[in-house]
Amino acid sequence: MTQPGLYTDEHAAFERPQRRTRPRTKDRPDYSDAEIGLVITVDRGRYRLLVNGREVVATKARQLGRKGVIVGDEVRVVGDTSGAEGTLARIVEVEPRRTVLRRTADDDDPYERPIVANADQLVIVTALADPPPRTGMIDRILVAGFDAGLKPLLCLTKADLAPPDELLAQYGPLDVAIQVTRPGADLSSLRVALAGHRSVFVGHSGVGKSTLVNALIPGALRAIGSVNEVTGRGRHTSTSAIALRLPPDPAISGDPGWVIDTPGVRSFGLSHVTPQRIVAAFDDLAALVADCPRGCTHTGSEPECALDEAVGRGELSEVRLESFRRMIESDQ
Repeated sequence: MTQPGLYTDEHAAFERPQRRTRPRTKDRPDYSDAEIGLVITVDRGRYRLLVNGREVVATKARQLGRKGVIVGDEVRVVGDTSGAEGTLARIVEVEPRRTVLRRTADDDDPYERPIVANADQLVIVTALADPPPRTGMIDRILVAGFDAGLKPLLCLTKADLAPPDELLAQYGPLDVAIQVTRPGADLSSLRVALAGHRSVFVGHSGVGKSTLVNALIPGALRAIGSVNEVTGRGRHTSTSAIALRLPPDPAISGDPGWVIDTPGVRSFGLSHVTPQRIVAAFDDLAALVADCPRGCTHTGSEPECALDEAVGRGELSEVRLESFRRMIESDQ
């Protein structure tokens, strides 16, 4: 017979006491009054922001979870935003992105890697020699830029080593703006092209991208590498993206713009891009492909592609179509 006061359930004595928890609420914290900062670089979990003209170091709040924060993001930040030595603020929200430049590791990789947010101009930096230009890489970066809605600009460096004529002929028909530079040359024309824009600089290693940034922004101190004499490839020098404000120029009225320098890349996967999204970046071509048969890839492999018919009618330049198809086939 069980004595009064003793457990009738032989397991009850070993059960853990229930933890008291607060009732869940659907009300989330309101950060509408939080200051907004621009992410200018990321380094090992620390985010350097520009908040009302002050450089602030911040960490990402736990509630953001796995949501990534990248250079160019506009974020809401709380905590100590004084920028004083040793202070640390918290990023609590990421504002909606207007644009995102992405790439994948290769064409079979389903994972998209966002590079830069909220840029509006893509500057593809390529050398005319040492290392020689890789048109396949240029085409792929162009495709990613058009897909992201960025205005493309092709910047050809080291014009003292080789003429730009061949690349001018290849990319002129695509209406891509082109700037040609050489060491020590006046960069006024390039500065005008950058004014008022957030321009992301992309290119493979060794093309002179960091040298160009240092010339545009004295004191930027971006690391400069060399080209391997055997492989013809550059080595990675810049290890993280960074947003830098261009200095005022008396010849430019208004905002001189921003440059976002990125580490050199050796590949640019495009598994996230479809031909239809590329065509949409060209207003004249997008209107023509409306007459294409369903499933047309616009690469010339289909006999009834409306782009070929437009060339036959004289509505589209054959040179422009060839340039477009060379670019779009880099995505296949």
